[in-house]
Amino acid sequence: MIPASYNVRDLTIRPATVLAPMAGVTDTLFRRVIRGLGGCGLLMTEFTSSEGITRSAKKTLRYLYFQEDEHPITAQLFGADPRVMAEAAKMVEDLGYDAVDINLGCPAKKVVKCGGSGLLRDMPLLEQIFRAVRAAVKIPLTIKLRAGWDENSIVAVDVARLAESVGVEAIAVHPRTRMQGYAGQADWNLIAAVKQAVRIPVIGNGDINTPEDAERMVAQTGCDAVMIGRAAATNPWIFPQMQQYAASGRYDIPSDADRHRLLSGYYCEINAANLPDAVGKMKQFACWFSHGVGNGGELRRNVHAARTPGEVLESVERFFEHRASVVVGVDPEPVGIARNEDPAHGPSRPVRVQAALGT
Repeated sequence: MIPASYNVRDLTIRPATVLAPMAGVTDTLFRRVIRGLGGCGLLMTEFTSSEGITRSAKKTLRYLYFQEDEHPITAQLFGADPRVMAEAAKMVEDLGYDAVDINLGCPAKKVVKCGGSGLLRDMPLLEQIFRAVRAAVKIPLTIKLRAGWDENSIVAVDVARLAESVGVEAIAVHPRTRMQGYAGQADWNLIAAVKQAVRIPVIGNGDINTPEDAERMVAQTGCDAVMIGRAAATNPWIFPQMQQYAASGRYDIPSDADRHRLLSGYYCEINAANLPDAVGKMKQFACWFSHGVGNGGELRRNVHAARTPGEVLESVERFFEHRASVVVGVDPEPVGIARNEDPAHGPSRPVRVQAALGT
């Protein structure tokens, strides 16, 4: 079963489940939805540019806003300048975050030019960054990495050993290469290899869509915790479902009423926050979330036709009112990710709504 908890030095994460950082998704509003549903031990911010933080860029600093009920929470940074990364990490510590994480996994072209998975090709620079950030902060330091740049340069075990040697205190592993993106299958054997190579906690990530998947990953790899990314965008209930499954071997499937309450409540929060990208965020979330809703295609069409946050809310209310008034004779669409959508980095081919990268 999924471990009840794990420790990163003196920080206890209970249960041993983590919300993965996702650009354009894991802002404070979405994180609080996840926290409110229960079952998630650790929240993480969108990955955030260290250069933007140190320049006090207003847009970038917005990514670091959080509320007290989000603890424990980790801020994830990306960048390639050791001095700037260290300075940004110290700012994160001063803001009250429980830990700071270095992104070594993002495959987006915009990010690999200045960090992300691009750093996996430069071990000396990576060591400089680790040492600089470790010296700059007292809070726990963690990393999230991919297997390597491509299939000919699988470096996850080497990076894990290096990280542990300079004071990194936990490692999340997504066992795909940068060149794979999100295609193919995550090689969980690599998570097991990292776990065997280090003594610090190892968090497994990749291809967990159900509580059963999480249980299999722990059994197969021996990892200390599981990290959920894309599945949380399509099924925010996956964390309490894992908790239910660990306790009883079963879990509840959200009803239409549950989905209505969550979607309507989340959209009301987005609307009330007066976000500059409110309509785009609503449409983006509808693309993922509605794949767990019967006749979800109609909901997606209605939301995409809306032009204001108020119109989006009206379309959601109309859809669920209609759903409640008829007897649905077909099973809902399976919870899953639309073929052209990637909650971590936006669509894989052009559509009308795109995720904003957390830079």
